[in-house]
Formats: sequence, structure tokens, C-alpha cells
Amino acid sequence: MSDYRLGDDIDDFCVRCKRIMNHSVVSVVNNEPAKVRCRTCHSDHDYRHEQAPPPKVDLRKQALFAEVLKKVSPDDPPPTTPAPTPAPAAPAPKPKSKGKARK
Repeated sequence: MSDYRLGDDIDDFCVRCKRIMNHSVVSVVNNEPAKVRCRTCHSDHDYRHEQAPPPKVDLRKQALFAEVLKKVSPDDPPPTTPAPTPAPAAPAPKPKSKGKARK
């Protein structure tokens, strides 16, 4: 499709939904969509050409983690990214006891 018109359906990465979703073209500049509106959450944003934004990585935390690992086992090479730690399983909730019936 070479010419886009207002209201046309187009796939794009939604910043609110964090997925590639169906969008409507809201504005067009030089026959290319400039702004789009998500048809799921109705948020407006710039057209991203179906590209997700790069992940946000805190380089200081990564460097500190590599330093700690180096002290723990100096023979192993430091990993490039820290491995995610599994979340502990939540204990099963205890059923509430119904107090003694009053007479």
C-alpha cells in the first residue's frame, strides 16, 4: 500500500499495550503515516514502523552485578546480562475458620 489515508488500518507497536496491535492512521505526512491511534487502548503515538523500543538497561546495576560475581568466582568469565532470578512461590492461603456459633 503506497498511499495512506486518514482512518486506514495499519499494524504498529503500541507503547501502552506493549504489543504489535491494530492501529488507525491519525495523521499523514508525505504519504507516510505520522501518528496512529491504537484500536485496542485508544492511545495516540508516533508511527513506529512496527519496531519495539530498545529495552532499558541500567548499566551501573549490570556492572555492579558483574563485579559481585567476579568476587564470588574469579575464575569464571562475567556474564553479559544478569540471569533473572525466579520468584519464590507464594504460600497457599489458609481457609478462614468460622467462629463458634452463638446461642
